[in-house]
Amino acid sequence: MCSNESIKAMIGPSILNADLSDLASESQRLLDCGADYLHLDVMDGHFVPNLTFGAPVVKCLRSKIPKAMFDMHMMVAQPERWVEPMREAGADQYTFHIEATDSPLELCRKIREAGMKVGIGLKPNTPVITVDDLVAEADMILIMTVEPGFGGQKFMSDMMSKVKYLRANHPHLNIEVDGGVGLATIGECSEAGANMIVSGTAVVKSADPSQVMTDMRLSINNAILSRT
Repeated sequence: MCSNESIKAMIGPSILNADLSDLASESQRLLDCGADYLHLDVMDGHFVPNLTFGAPVVKCLRSKIPKAMFDMHMMVAQPERWVEPMREAGADQYTFHIEATDSPLELCRKIREAGMKVGIGLKPNTPVITVDDLVAEADMILIMTVEPGFGGQKFMSDMMSKVKYLRANHPHLNIEVDGGVGLATIGECSEAGANMIVSGTAVVKSADPSQVMTDMRLSINNAILSRT
C-alpha cells in the first residue's frame, strides 16, 4: 500500500513520556509545538513486561483531541483482539508487532478493513527480511531501536542497517524508528532513511519541544533531498 508520492518528515512524540494525569493537555501542547502525530504506546503486560492504557483512554483522548493522527503502537499479545476496540476508540494507524501474531497477512487485512492504516513493528532481534512479503500490505514499518516495553533505553545504532535495507528496497515506504531518538541520534536515523520519528524524553521533557522537533524535521528533510 506504499504510495508513489515522496515521503515526508513526520515527528510523533511518545505521549507515554508526558504527564499521564493530564494527557489531553499534554497532547495538545505537543501538537501546538509542531508534532505531526501522536504516538500512543499500548502495553498489556504479556507481550512486554509493562502496562499502560487501552481503548477507553484512547477514546477519551480522541474526544478531547479530535483531529490529530493517533499512531497506536500495540505492544500486546493477540493483537487481532484489539483491532475493533481501537477503531471504535478513534485510532488512525494500528501498528502491531510481527512477533505477536501467527497470521500477519490476515491481521493486516483486518486492520485495513476496519479503516485504519497498517503499521508493522519489529523488535531488535527480529530480522528485517521477516517483513519482506508484507510491505505491500503496510503503510509503515516500525524499526525498534530499543527493546519495547520501557522508555529511557539507549539507542541501538546497529538497527540502522534494517532501516537502510528497507529504504533501499522500498523508496516510498514510511519507515518509523522508535527508541532513544533525540538530537544526538537523529542524524543516524535520517541518513539511514527513516522519515517517521518517535521521540519521547527528547521532545516531551525538552524546555523547547518546538525547536527540537524543528531540528529533527530539518535533518530528515535534508536526508530526503540528498537521496533525490
